Amino acid sequence: MRFSKLFIPTTKDAPKDALLPSHIFLIRGGFISQTGSGLYNFLPLGKIVLDKIRNVVKEEMDRAGAQEISMGVVNPSELWRQSGRYDVYGKELLRFKDRKDNEFVLGPTHEEVVTDIVRNRINSYKQLPLHLYQINTKFRDEARPRFGLLRGREFVMKDGYSFHASVEDLKREFDLMEKTYTTIFTRLGLEFRAVAADSGAIGGSGSKEFMVLAKNGEDDILICDKCQYAANIEAAKRAKKTTENEPPKADFAKFHTPNITSIEQLGEFFKVDTFYTIKAVIKKAIYKDRSEIVVFFVRGCDTLQEIKAKNAAKALELIDASNEDIKEAKITAGFCGPVGLEDIKFFIDNELREEKNLICGANEENYHYVGVSMFNFKDERYADLITANEGDLCPCCSGKLSLAKGIEVGHIFQLGQKYSSAMNASFLDQNGKSQPFFMGCYGIGVSRLVAVMIEANHDEKGCIWNKQCAPYVLDIIISNVKNEAQTEFAVKLYDELRAKQKEVILDDRNERFGFKMNDFELIGFPYALIVGRELDEGKVELVSRATNEKEFVHINELHERLKEVFA
Repeated sequence: MRFSKLFIPTTKDAPKDALLPSHIFLIRGGFISQTGSGLYNFLPLGKIVLDKIRNVVKEEMDRAGAQEISMGVVNPSELWRQSGRYDVYGKELLRFKDRKDNEFVLGPTHEEVVTDIVRNRINSYKQLPLHLYQINTKFRDEARPRFGLLRGREFVMKDGYSFHASVEDLKREFDLMEKTYTTIFTRLGLEFRAVAADSGAIGGSGSKEFMVLAKNGEDDILICDKCQYAANIEAAKRAKKTTENEPPKADFAKFHTPNITSIEQLGEFFKVDTFYTIKAVIKKAIYKDRSEIVVFFVRGCDTLQEIKAKNAAKALELIDASNEDIKEAKITAGFCGPVGLEDIKFFIDNELREEKNLICGANEENYHYVGVSMFNFKDERYADLITANEGDLCPCCSGKLSLAKGIEVGHIFQLGQKYSSAMNASFLDQNGKSQPFFMGCYGIGVSRLVAVMIEANHDEKGCIWNKQCAPYVLDIIISNVKNEAQTEFAVKLYDELRAKQKEVILDDRNERFGFKMNDFELIGFPYALIVGRELDEGKVELVSRATNEKEFVHINELHERLKEVFA
């Protein structure tokens, strides 16, 4: 393609709302244009990159045995009511009615639709497993769309759904998808980690996110310095915390602690490490048809992880309880403890199980218990509730956890029978018994990856594309289009490379050389071949965008050198 013919509206100025490099450079480089809040068009260069990423994803999904389909963006709301997600998904689900007053949603994800496709069409275990996927448009009505393609409302996603006759086969496919995703992101040249994650609104029992490591990442992840353990901060675990400090020495007793309402005050009052105290975090849990007060107990030195807490309480949302809520629940704020707490739902962090020599509130104003042992609570009271932090020990190998920034590009889930049970999608097993399908779900943010490639690799001048995803690998720049020798040589070389189906663009514009170089650096083609004054000496200049290395190549050696460029 010739630069003079291709629609590449590059600009000097960044959008006022653009904060991240990917947003700035994709707009300035003419890859995308914005039509509204969180809504973007892919221009020719952007579409080339998007298609390259799409092709890599498709090739590996097909190689893994998945079958491509295409599902509509518009979904009947009845399917979402059948699954139970219509009322609980949140405001990100855009609902609307047609002229006949029928209700629909714009699909943010397609578990309901694909389950409807499969039910009554797959009837026997002999037809399983089945994995269907699509690469298609999605819509989520984000409250605060920002960061360009990283958090838009409309986006392109690869979403796959698998159906199985057993949990064991579901886990096999889950592991296969982890390997497949690893191959995809490796082919794209990204530095990434597969991390344990929360399943969120999708649901299911187990999930992993694929995070590209980038300093502008919006997600915090903890990574072990010894093994491959990595987890989103919302799901991260740690080895059980310990201390060498002495515990409080007292048999179980109630102590008068006037006006001691904080953990820091409590530790100072008893002259003990807050490791030996129990902190109560009082929340209001919101459910579909009600709300109630829930108390979460963690060590005084720990912080409650609210996603874990929400999952433990099986709530749609957790909000801070007001003073009125606390009084109505007859909880003594500042002195709340698990011992003797009645008529209130509460959960205790797993690390407190069977611990002793602890201090907690006595559920009576100005009193605390000392010498508390955690032996008499039911198993269902315990859950993983705490936030793991940098410096904590790895739960797998006891290496140290360190904090890194990541951008989510993929997520795989073991859904189990959540959707198939709710939507009556079943098959006959080997014993002739009807049971719901075991399902998995596997997503990749295809359009998001366009931005992620830039976040992972750019400089102050613009994009730096690798050859796997670059819109063109080589940019042939004619330094002076009025010079007949330069133009003739460049055009001839361009035609030869095009005939060999090489990814090459010819900058034949009647513009200043500096202007062309600025566009080369902004757009980020992997290489530029400058045809300039040195042609009189039989040489052209080859420039690497990634390293800024420049070399003069004799025209007699050029074709051999270009084989390496396109390799």
